[in-house]
Amino acid sequence: MTATLYVCTTCRAGETLDEDAPRPGALLHAALTQEGAPDDVEIVGVSCLSACSQGAAVALSEPGKWTYVYGRMTHENAPDILAGAAAYAASKDGLVPWRERPVVFRKQSLARVPPFNMPSEALT
Repeated sequence: MTATLYVCTTCRAGETLDEDAPRPGALLHAALTQEGAPDDVEIVGVSCLSACSQGAAVALSEPGKWTYVYGRMTHENAPDILAGAAAYAASKDGLVPWRERPVVFRKQSLARVPPFNMPSEALT
């Protein structure tokens, strides 16, 4: 399977910008695609991840795995985001050991969402 790295391309990251100014989310998306996706990772731009007060935001998801949402990212974080995405893609369930995650993933996690097919008794 392939993990998906979603990037909010419309994110203003809390900045007041002119209408035609480049959005921090779009700059992040451009930096990530320029670096290139790791094996088993697809980079997908989306118009909103609803993390406006914590933007620029990215999310990692793959069927059967936990989904993560990370915020306060910049284009300078692109190498660390891609390293974290590679570790996520290589994991069995999306749970990368804490010390193996890039620092930006350790400190800037906004949400962790269980797989849709996870039995409720496994959540406790």
